[in-house]
Amino acid sequence: MVLAKIAEMQGPYRAIGERLHTLIKANSPVLSPKLWYGMPAYARDGKVVCFFRGAKNERYMTFAFTEEANLDQGNLWPTSFALKELTATEEANITDLVKKAVR
Repeated sequence: MVLAKIAEMQGPYRAIGERLHTLIKANSPVLSPKLWYGMPAYARDGKVVCFFRGAKNERYMTFAFTEEANLDQGNLWPTSFALKELTATEEANITDLVKKAVR
């Protein structure tokens, strides 16, 4: 279902979505892909940890974490990111965040 949803994405969002799926699955095998409110999402024990969306009418994709992610750091931490392109730098940052999120 997640791969079918990603396949529906337009243009570069499809390629980014496919790469995000690969990165998440490769670096956090405890996460299971599922659709969440119609968006590709990844859950641990049935609870969504992260998700992304990218409709053709949106200026950028959004990659985000839910309260299930273990990213708490003090009184302020990021929970979502605008993503216009997925270079090696963004891939490394996303990989690190996803690994932290499931610790």
